[in-house]
Amino acid sequence: MNDTNILIIEDDEVLSAALKRRLEKFTFECYISNNSNDALLLCHQISPQIILLDMHLKQENGLDLIPLLRAAQPKTKIILITGFGSIATAVKAIKLGADDYLAKPVDTQTLLKVIKGEAENLHFERNLETDVSLTNESNTLSTDQIEWEHINQVLKVNEGNVSAAARQLSMHRRTLQRKLKKRPTFNMNIK
Repeated sequence: MNDTNILIIEDDEVLSAALKRRLEKFTFECYISNNSNDALLLCHQISPQIILLDMHLKQENGLDLIPLLRAAQPKTKIILITGFGSIATAVKAIKLGADDYLAKPVDTQTLLKVIKGEAENLHFERNLETDVSLTNESNTLSTDQIEWEHINQVLKVNEGNVSAAARQLSMHRRTLQRKLKKRPTFNMNIK
């Protein structure tokens, strides 16, 4: 049995059960919570290595739960999964403490790559070329820069397959190709 346990926080019981079955095929030990109170209780009880968090939990917002989960389990990898993806939401999730952000529907292979750390994180990782601070207001990435980073990370996860990346980003392939040709300039003045 895999020693990695995963807490799935999802209000759709059918979806959470299906996700649990998918992951248990790869020997992960999975637990399900359908609301924030139960999620926090389970988080303390099982100390999960991975948390898969839905952004919309009935009347609750999963974004509000991120700081509480991060405080309870500082070393746990938190992956926000949502059907209402946007660049602004992705940035907010990362700033609040999420490690990754995936848009629904997410295929099993992409999810496994992110869980196992085999894929580059889908959040906006700093690298030598774009070493900017997301928390320093004077060096915040512009919307174009964030979109560029997000598109390139999705493209990497899809191993350079533009059609697959376009499907995952819910955009037409030609639109994605045009966006890839326009590289925004990055502010390199780090304080």
